[in-house]
Amino acid sequence: MDTGISLPQKWRLLGAITAILVSAALLILAADPGLDGIRRVIRVTARTSVCLFLLVFVATVLWKRFPNRATSWTRQNRRYLGLGFAVSHGIHALAIIAYARLYPDQFAAHVGNANLIPNYVAYLFILLLALTSFDRAAAMIGPRAWKILHTAGVYYLWASFAVGFGKRIPVSGVYVLPLIMAICALAFRLWPVRQSNSAPAELGT
Repeated sequence: MDTGISLPQKWRLLGAITAILVSAALLILAADPGLDGIRRVIRVTARTSVCLFLLVFVATVLWKRFPNRATSWTRQNRRYLGLGFAVSHGIHALAIIAYARLYPDQFAAHVGNANLIPNYVAYLFILLLALTSFDRAAAMIGPRAWKILHTAGVYYLWASFAVGFGKRIPVSGVYVLPLIMAICALAFRLWPVRQSNSAPAELGT
């Protein structure tokens, strides 16, 4: 049954996502402007990022398997949901930078001897995927390079999330849930693609 609810589309959707994320971060910092507030922003944006990413990750397959108004809306707006993910992880990155700059000793103790290069590569992919989500940039690199970039990018980001969740499970069992979500999303995305032998939809398309 049609509920009559009109969901925001395209740029209005991206604007709404951005406004919500920025407002949430500012409210958290206003309530707790210290280290705990920054850490809370990092945690919240990590969660919003993975939710937005996984939604984009399965958008087309979800529509193919369960065609209805909601899945059609998700598929039509996956580019803007993908850009919303980039905004979320951009705020996440700014919070991490603030953590490192304002509380260097605590940040160094938290990071330890971890190899941060995979994280830098993930952010580079996010930047490239966001930039090439615009038609002019996509046309400049051509369809073949675009497809390679977006295919490699989304699977690298999926692996980055999955590995990150897996590594944190010994610290807190709460990370089991997002890891299961990521694995289920991958299985859900790959299974119908193999059946139909069709090309997967990429982030931001």
